[in-house]
Amino acid sequence: MTSIDVRDLTKEYGTRRAVDHLTFSVRPGRVTGFLGPNGAGKSTTMRLVLGLDRPTSGAATVGGRAYASLNEPLRHVGALLDAHAAHGSRTGRDHLRVLAASNRIPVRRVDEVLEETGIASVARRRVRTYSLGMRQRLGIAAALLGDPGVVMLDEPSNGLDPEGIIWIRELLRRLAAEGRTVLVSSHLMNETASFADHLVVLGRGRLLADTPMREFIDARVQPRVRIRTTDPTALKRVLARHGHDAVEHADGYWSVHHARVDDIGLLTSAAGVPILELAADEGTLEQAYLDLTASEAEFTAPPQEV
Repeated sequence: MTSIDVRDLTKEYGTRRAVDHLTFSVRPGRVTGFLGPNGAGKSTTMRLVLGLDRPTSGAATVGGRAYASLNEPLRHVGALLDAHAAHGSRTGRDHLRVLAASNRIPVRRVDEVLEETGIASVARRRVRTYSLGMRQRLGIAAALLGDPGVVMLDEPSNGLDPEGIIWIRELLRRLAAEGRTVLVSSHLMNETASFADHLVVLGRGRLLADTPMREFIDARVQPRVRIRTTDPTALKRVLARHGHDAVEHADGYWSVHHARVDDIGLLTSAAGVPILELAADEGTLEQAYLDLTASEAEFTAPPQEV
């Protein structure tokens, strides 16, 4: 199978270094979320992989080859970087037919991907009449046209309605399950958490993390147990006896940091503390991401006074 390999990749625009000695790989069989604040270098990196920009130094390859050296590249790599790339005067179907012809892709694939992406009913309308969500679907159809082993999507959920977001989530999982290499850039943390297996995180052009998603979260967010009781005095007493501190929250539940649900359940059960709720309060991708990138954002707003 085919991987994306970035090795010591650097891109400078005048005095600004958009990508800074970046090294990582995107492997087949999993969805890799590509994260970072605005200006982190994600889009530049994807353009470098696709040969749309030349690196200042280093290299980016697909299956060990530069994208520019691939014959009929849509058969190898499908990408969506800009939902407005299709010419507005063409119909959606004609846009795909041109791409298919230039890459010797059978014309039957055009109708197949139109059906797969849910836009067959508007395929004969001109692209300029499409909504943003319809343009996104057309861009994804173009990415899938050559049945490629590598799929790269930049903010694919942009403009999609809730049904469309569920659809793209299931599509990404299916592509990975088929053994393809899938790289998805997104600013939507909750959405990324729903489909990504692995994360590559950038900050100011540098690699901040390259790790499985669950490991990324667990390394940066304290494990907690969420507990609710009718006898908070008894709860605090038994937890303190075993070296745990409980923090009360405004809506009536307590948090026990650095604790496991099984341990707290055994302690409270043995002590006869009445429990209304007991659950693992797992950290979120958003919490872990903000913890990592707090000092890496290029554009930030000042905190609001209350």
